[in-house]
This record gives sequence, structure tokens and C-alpha cells, in this order.
Amino acid sequence: MSSHTPSALEVERRAYRRGRERRSVLVAIGSTLVFAAVVWVTVVNTPGWTKVQQTFFDPATAVASLPKVWDGFLVNLQVLALSVVTVAAVALLIAFLRTLPGAVFFPVRVVAAAYTDLFRGFPFIIVLYLVGFGLPTITNTRIPVVLLGVLAVTLTYSSYVAEVIRAGIDAVHPSQRLAARSLGLGYGQTLRRVVLPQALRKMTPPLMNDFVSMQKDVGLISILGAIDAIAAARSANALSYNFTPYVVAGILFVLLAIPTIRTADWYTARLREREQSGAIL
Repeated sequence: MSSHTPSALEVERRAYRRGRERRSVLVAIGSTLVFAAVVWVTVVNTPGWTKVQQTFFDPATAVASLPKVWDGFLVNLQVLALSVVTVAAVALLIAFLRTLPGAVFFPVRVVAAAYTDLFRGFPFIIVLYLVGFGLPTITNTRIPVVLLGVLAVTLTYSSYVAEVIRAGIDAVHPSQRLAARSLGLGYGQTLRRVVLPQALRKMTPPLMNDFVSMQKDVGLISILGAIDAIAAARSANALSYNFTPYVVAGILFVLLAIPTIRTADWYTARLREREQSGAIL
């Protein structure tokens, strides 16, 4: 059996591509070395870097504070896990109410719009204060800090997520709804079986961005008295007079966010490739 022999033109093309790849690798290595040199000259090789390193990046302090910060970080993860469920449920309800058709649902749409406008405008830290200190005072009961944190996160982020869902629903062409209704599907069936599956592809990247933001903001529940990662870092800082525990807490939040960020980038690139290739799904 004879093997295929590429033409001279194909051989030339392959050689050109290999040359471009080698050139790209060399340029990447060169730019990385230049960047490292700039960082060394402007940051590391400065008189104050030693003091900064001792104050913020001390390995001994990091190792000593890690167990306590990690225990507090588990509280943040608990709040985050509960908030993902509650935010998704409330946001889907608000988005559904905002998209209800007909004049009879005008008051409902106004209330839903007012909810999203209010909590998207309120700074999250103020919502934490109102919920964390106002609600127990009104009810005159002791409410677990985790539940207060989940409620505050839900009120704030459900307004953002609801707008993302609503925008995704509105992005689906009206002909899809009309076709579904012509087949005898009701409004709820059309939304669930036709509109939402198509809207989900458009909603996923911004929803992942909101999830990353929510991962960071759960660190603010320490102002309610929760012994989370930030509070544990503050306690360690008070004992050591060193800010390295805060850096340790920050690194834990970064490690938590990286998988979501990379997944969002991968899904966005995959969606772009499918759209460019003309694929429907």
C-alpha cells in the first residue's frame, strides 16, 4: 500500500506554519522575560520590598494562620452553597414576574422591577447591615449569622441574576414563542420547554461572572460577627501584627474563583465557535 505524499505546496504551507509557531513561542518567551525584568526593577529590587514581604508575605505566619483561616473559610463556603440555591430560585421567580404579558400583570411587573432596581442600587454592605442588625431587632429573636448572610446575599444577587435571566429570555426571538403557542403550549410550558433552554446558552457566561462576584462578597459576612475567613485573618493579625493572614484568606478566595473563571472562558469560547460554525446547539 502506497503512502500519501504531500504536494510541494502543502509541504511549503506546513513549513510556514511551523515557522510561525516557533516564532510565536520565541516572542512569548521574550515578552515574559522582559515583563519579569520590569517587575524585578520596579517592585522586587526596591528598598521597601523587604518590609512589604515581611508584613504581607511571611511564610511562617501564613503556615501558622492557615488552619484558623481555613476553618473560617468553611463558613464562607456554607453561606455560598446555600446562597446559590436561594439566589437561583428567587431570581428565576423575579425574572418570570417581569416577563409576564398582559395589562393585568402590570402591578406585578412594577413590583418586580422596583425590587431589582432597589437591590442593584443598594451597596451590598448596607444590605448586610440592614439585614444583619435590623432583622433581629425587629423580630426580637436571635438569628444564626449564616442565615442572615444567606438572606443578604440572596436579596442583592437575585436582583442581578434576575436581570440576566430576563435579558436571556428577551433575547430569544418572538417567533419561537409564537411557534410554541401555535402547537398548543401554554405560557408556562413555552417558557420552560422552548424559551429557557435557548436562553440558557446566552445567560451562562454572565451568570458565571455573577457567581464569581458572589464568591467574593460572601467574605463580607464577617461584619455580622461570623467567624469566617476574614474574621479569622483579623484575629490572627491582632496576635501577630502581620497582614499575611489576610493574604492567605485572599488566596483561598482566588483558588475558589479560578475554576469558575476558567469554565466561563471555556464555555464562552465554545459557544463562539459553535455560532461561527453555524451550529444550532
